[in-house]
Amino acid sequence: MENQEELKNTENKAHTENTEDNTYEKVCFMCRRTESKTGKMIELPGGMTICPDCMQKSMDTMNRPEIKDMLNLQNLSNFQNIPNISFINLNDLPGGIPKQQQLKKKKQDKKPQKVFDIRQIPAPHKIKASLDDYVVGQEHAKKVISVAVYNHYKRVFTNTMDEIEIDKSNMLMIGPTGCGKTYLVKTLARLLDVPLAIADATSLTEAGYIGDDIESVISKLLAAADNDVEKAERGIVFIDEIDKIAKKKNTNQRDVSGESVQQGMLKLLEGSEVEVPVGASSKNAMVPMTTVNTKNILFICGGAFPGLEEIMKERLNKQAAIGFQSDLKDKYDKDPDLLSRVTLEDIRKFGMIPEFIGRLPVVFALQSLSKEMLVKILKEPKNAIIKQYQKLLELDEVKLDFEDGALEAIAEKAMERKTGARALRAIIEEFMLDIMYEIPKDDSIGQVLITRDYIEHTGGPVITMRGTPSLEG
Repeated sequence: MENQEELKNTENKAHTENTEDNTYEKVCFMCRRTESKTGKMIELPGGMTICPDCMQKSMDTMNRPEIKDMLNLQNLSNFQNIPNISFINLNDLPGGIPKQQQLKKKKQDKKPQKVFDIRQIPAPHKIKASLDDYVVGQEHAKKVISVAVYNHYKRVFTNTMDEIEIDKSNMLMIGPTGCGKTYLVKTLARLLDVPLAIADATSLTEAGYIGDDIESVISKLLAAADNDVEKAERGIVFIDEIDKIAKKKNTNQRDVSGESVQQGMLKLLEGSEVEVPVGASSKNAMVPMTTVNTKNILFICGGAFPGLEEIMKERLNKQAAIGFQSDLKDKYDKDPDLLSRVTLEDIRKFGMIPEFIGRLPVVFALQSLSKEMLVKILKEPKNAIIKQYQKLLELDEVKLDFEDGALEAIAEKAMERKTGARALRAIIEEFMLDIMYEIPKDDSIGQVLITRDYIEHTGGPVITMRGTPSLEG
């Protein structure tokens, strides 16, 4: 009985392995092309596979007269006494390649089927309503991004419907640090359930130089889609810090991470067949290569663009410096919505080339966060920071409350740091450290009320013991 069970388990295991192997394409160990491009692979011992072209080249090389004379294939025993020569045992090589570097087979359908249904994507007002649950303020930005995403996926759906081709609506969002650019895109991708790749433009360089190749952003998207090319070709790529690839000014060195990167990204943004490595960020790595069409990939670029305000002020203050109609030089210094007046000419002067800007038709700016917005960020979103700490203390059976004055004091401190919403977490971590350390010591504590005096280091929190009437902040 035991032998029969072991035999059955072995058969099931073999069947599972065969099923998994059928999911992924075989790759030539010499040229790294997949079976769909080369034809049926030739299997060698040790789990290695080689394409017919590479096998033929190997045989042609071995049949050359000078190689024959050197190897003397009729008498291999001659090599036993020659130093520094040894043969590789193919069975000793590790079988196969890691799954993160394997490519899934494309489904071979006899009839073209709709892989994407427009009914799966919610209407713009529903997308914005979902974003409202997580992102505070930025009403214009949420409206723009909702409409652009909805139109993009309508374009994907109607790609082969008729002769009218809809252009791609790539986006460029401008906003100060900590205003929610990356968070907005992350929330959007989670709501739509599509593959999302977040790349950083600071590491991108021209091909052949140290750094990431431009195609590495597509490699990240392919990895996010579990190496499924069809799924990746409907995904979203968010390229952060896009302002760091602006043209360098007053330099005599080759600009390998500026204008040349913009030139290289033109084909990605427009839509083209791009050859990318699977499971690696460099084409030089010994990994399989595959082709991804970027025609239906939505690109969202974001950046803080430091110094753009000065360019805009120079344009806005172009009237005479003297006279009755002159503008004050500091007229726009305290304008919180100055970035909303940005024009393509301002972005071009910043250092972005016209061809690059032209492939990002949807340009919008995010507002800098005011004190009132920071207070809302603290308490209103579904995963607000205050709610996170209340949940942590709830696990210790302690109720945590904040006075309105305390929230305002936190927002005021965050405004001073000028790093946007990122400052809120740092400030709360600072004053919650002692509370999170001391409370587990005493089981009799039932409620903690954070006051403004505690935030400003002029007092302490109000602690209520169990069985005492609770305090309301």
